[in-house]
Amino acid sequence: MQTRMAKRLQKDLEQMQKSYTDQFNVRMPNNDIKHWIVAFEGAKGTLYQGEKFELQFKFSNEYVEPIESPEVIFIGKPPEHEHIYSNGFICLSILFDEWSAALTVSSVCLSIQSMLSSATKKMKPPNDAEFVKRAAGRGPKSFLWSYHDEKC
Repeated sequence: MQTRMAKRLQKDLEQMQKSYTDQFNVRMPNNDIKHWIVAFEGAKGTLYQGEKFELQFKFSNEYVEPIESPEVIFIGKPPEHEHIYSNGFICLSILFDEWSAALTVSSVCLSIQSMLSSATKKMKPPNDAEFVKRAAGRGPKSFLWSYHDEKC
């Protein structure tokens, strides 16, 4: 019998496979429903056009209502963007304090793709080196994020 969390994730997966096959490719390492890798390319006409990226989603048992957002980071080489750290952590409010049960995996992916598409120049966050050093061995949810503008 599937848990409520697994049912929610199965619904999210079906939505991704039905509506976003041209934009996002989902795989689950070891067929683990709680661990997704979502591959996508930078959108046409943007600074990231044609660049390939991968997001890692890790879901807790609280992803039912869902009460808690998934942990989402870039793996591999992250894009050079003012809200994405060199370690793959993403400064995006919907991944933390503005999470809503109405959000889905596809809406998170679209938000990240939109954030990339709105960039006017490639640059790392101003505190990238210091933050990455401080974040070693920790996950993005272990930080209290502060947002410097309305784009994250």
